[in-house]
Amino acid sequence: MAFLIIIMNYDHLKKTAPDKCQLCETTENISIYKVPFSTGKFADEAFFCCESCISQLEKRAELDAKHFEILSTTMWHEDPAVQVTAWRLLNRLKSNTWAVDALDMLYLDDEIKEWAEASGDQHATGEDEFHRDCNGIILQNGDTVTLIKDLDVKGSSLNAKIGTAVRQIRLVHDNSEQIEGKIEGQSIIILTKYVKKQA
Repeated sequence: MAFLIIIMNYDHLKKTAPDKCQLCETTENISIYKVPFSTGKFADEAFFCCESCISQLEKRAELDAKHFEILSTTMWHEDPAVQVTAWRLLNRLKSNTWAVDALDMLYLDDEIKEWAEASGDQHATGEDEFHRDCNGIILQNGDTVTLIKDLDVKGSSLNAKIGTAVRQIRLVHDNSEQIEGKIEGQSIIILTKYVKKQA
C-alpha cells in the first residue's frame, strides 16, 4: 500500500512541478523530497526539491541564508509539504531579519502547523549545530575518521593510537562534540576535536 502511495505522489508531483525545486526554484539536480514526521493527514507529503536544498534540510550541509531568501515568495505555495518545509527552514534561519519577517507573515492552518512543529525547529536558536572534525569538516553517521592523537579509554586498558581508523561512526544526538565508534571491538565515545574525517 505504501508503495502505491509513493507512486501516486510521484505522479501528482510530476504533473505539477517536474522541472524545478519548489523551495528555491532552481532547475538542476531535482528529486523528490519526503517531508519528515509524516502525519498521514495529507495526500502529498513530498515535493520536488534540489540536492542543494535537501542537503541543507537534512543537515548534511550548513544553511546558506542567501540561497533561501526566496522562501519569502515560495512559502506561499499551495502544497502543505512545501509550506511545512518553508516554515521549518525559516525557524532555523531566524537569526536573519528577513526570515523573522517572513515567519510573522506566514499563516498555517492548525493541522499544517501541527505537522510543521513536529520537527522541533521552532525551538531552533537560529544556528544549526554540526558535529565537526578537527578541521571543521561536517561529520555524518557512517563516516570513517582517523584519530589525531593517542587516546586512553576511561575504564579500560585500551590505548587508541594516533592514526587509528574508526569506521561507521555514529553521531551523539545531544552533543555535537562527541561521536561514538568502535576500536578493537569496543564501543567508545570520542571527542570530535580528536578526529579527522577520511576522504
